[in-house]
Amino acid sequence: EVQLVESGGGLVQAGGSLRLSCAASGFTFDDYAIGWFRQAPGKEREGLSCISSSDEITYYANSVKGRFTISSDNAKNTVYLQMNSLKPEDTAVYYCVASRIRDCVSTGYRRDDYWGQGTQVTVSS
Repeated sequence: EVQLVESGGGLVQAGGSLRLSCAASGFTFDDYAIGWFRQAPGKEREGLSCISSSDEITYYANSVKGRFTISSDNAKNTVYLQMNSLKPEDTAVYYCVASRIRDCVSTGYRRDDYWGQGTQVTVSS
């Protein structure tokens, strides 16, 4: 059974940092790209970052470039999202997604992608 479990969310003050983890199981980790999305209340889900470690591809949305860093520990089947300089507008539920297509372009937009349940990040001003 494919599982993606996010952790590391919480409440932080503006300017602070959090590190999110996405622990994957049930599939061959190296064969997938892993992405991070977020969804704030009343807003559409937004793609933030993606990594395909086997293809040495990483992607960042402009909204997080320079503040967030994605990394992968293949030995632990885990992807991390280090989030620095957090802003109140970063408040959202954060999700990780796994995609067979490792281009980090379609990750999160395919019907056969796998999603985690999400972790809440709240940034206070």
